[in-house]
Amino acid sequence: MNKINRKLSENKKLLSIYFTAGYPKLDDTVEILQQLEKNGVDMVEIGLPFSDPLADGPTIQASGTQALKNGMTTEILFHQLKDIRKTVSIPLVIMGYFNPVLQFGVENFCKKCAEVGIDGLILPDLPLAEFQEHYAEIFKKYGLLNIFLITPQTSEARIREIDSASEGFIYMVSSASVTGNSSDFGSEQTNYFQNIASLSLKNKLIVGFGINNAETFQQATKYTSGAIIGSAFIKMLSENGLNGISTFIKSIRKV
Repeated sequence: MNKINRKLSENKKLLSIYFTAGYPKLDDTVEILQQLEKNGVDMVEIGLPFSDPLADGPTIQASGTQALKNGMTTEILFHQLKDIRKTVSIPLVIMGYFNPVLQFGVENFCKKCAEVGIDGLILPDLPLAEFQEHYAEIFKKYGLLNIFLITPQTSEARIREIDSASEGFIYMVSSASVTGNSSDFGSEQTNYFQNIASLSLKNKLIVGFGINNAETFQQATKYTSGAIIGSAFIKMLSENGLNGISTFIKSIRKV
C-alpha cells in the first residue's frame, strides 16, 4: 500500500507541512524533513521551486526565488533525497508546476521519484484530462499518486469526476485566493468544508491555503481528514530558521 493511503487510514486528523526545497539554505532539505517527522508531522509536501509560481502567495514565491538563487534544481533535489528513506518514513509528496517535470521528462521524473521514495505528486497546472490521456499509466507504473485540487468554484460534477479519477486524497483549496492570504476561516469557508464533506466522496479531503495556527487547523479539520500548512511554516523558517520547527509544530497541535 502506498504510504499516503496507509497514513490516511489512521484514525487522526493529519497535519501536512509544505516547504520549499533549498530554502532557507540549499542543503536544508533533509534536516527539515527529519525534524518534521521527529516532531509528529504526518506528511510533507516538498515544494520544487519554479520561476513562475502563479498560485503561490508572496511568502512561498519569495522562498522559491531564494531557493533558485541558492542553486536548487530538480537534479539537486533528487540527489538530496537519495537516502531519505534511511531516516524518514512518513509520506513524502513533491508539489510543483508541470513545466519542470516536463523538462526533466515525465517518465524519468517519476522513475527518480520511485527510486528515492516519493509517494505522490501535486501538479496544480496539469489538467485531469491530459493526465488521464498521457501520464496516468506512467504514474501507476512507478507507484505514484497524483493529487488533484478542488476549490470553492469547482462544480459538484467536476468534483465527482476528480474523485473518481483519484487514489489517495483530494487537495481541498480553502479559497480562490493565492496561498497565505487568510488569518481565519469565516462562515462561507466553513459551509464549503461542510458541503463537500456531505458529498460522501470515496477519497478523503485535506485542506490547504489559509491554515496558520491551531485554531485554523481545527476549523479546517472539523469536516475533513487533515490540513496543510505552507506559508506560515515558511514564514517561521524565515524568522527563526530550523531551530523553530519543534515549537511551531507543537503550537499547531495544541488543543
